[in-house]
Amino acid sequence: MSSIKISTLNEAAETEKLLAALLVETVAGGGSVSFMHPLAQDAAEAFWRKSLAAAARGERVVLGAWDSEVLAGTVTLLLDFPPNQPHRAEIAKLMTRLDRRGQGVATRLMRAAEDIAVERGRTLLVLDTASEEGASGLYEKLGFTLTGEIPDFALKPHGGLTGTLIYWKRIGASLQSVDSGEA
Repeated sequence: MSSIKISTLNEAAETEKLLAALLVETVAGGGSVSFMHPLAQDAAEAFWRKSLAAAARGERVVLGAWDSEVLAGTVTLLLDFPPNQPHRAEIAKLMTRLDRRGQGVATRLMRAAEDIAVERGRTLLVLDTASEEGASGLYEKLGFTLTGEIPDFALKPHGGLTGTLIYWKRIGASLQSVDSGEA
């Protein structure tokens, strides 16, 4: 899908509305992304307002996949970790519009997030996905390793419990040394 352009998203009311609409659609379609159905547009906008504010502070990067003027998908790269974890980042909120699935949008977003993580000096990516109807196949295709499953981890958007699968991937240069703060 060569017409897809990936960009970093910034704080703007229109961006919040587009991201919120994608989140509402994802949850309505059964996507397990921390919210329950029905998800109100204003609640989704409030989530993205906070997320984009955290991005402005450098705590995360929110990426958007654009097909012309249409926001086809998004992913968030979490970067704000304790001092003993400066080498890792976490993938969160990977979502693709229902009518754009199966067209490579998620793969492009994940590759862009990984590139940014490497640029930021990260050597380990982690993520989780729902055991039922999650994106495990995509993550495995992209080289992530399954650590295990936690059963009954969260409620599905339409009710009932689902487990979560935990994945990791080494990226970039290997971690040579970390300043432990000891003399």
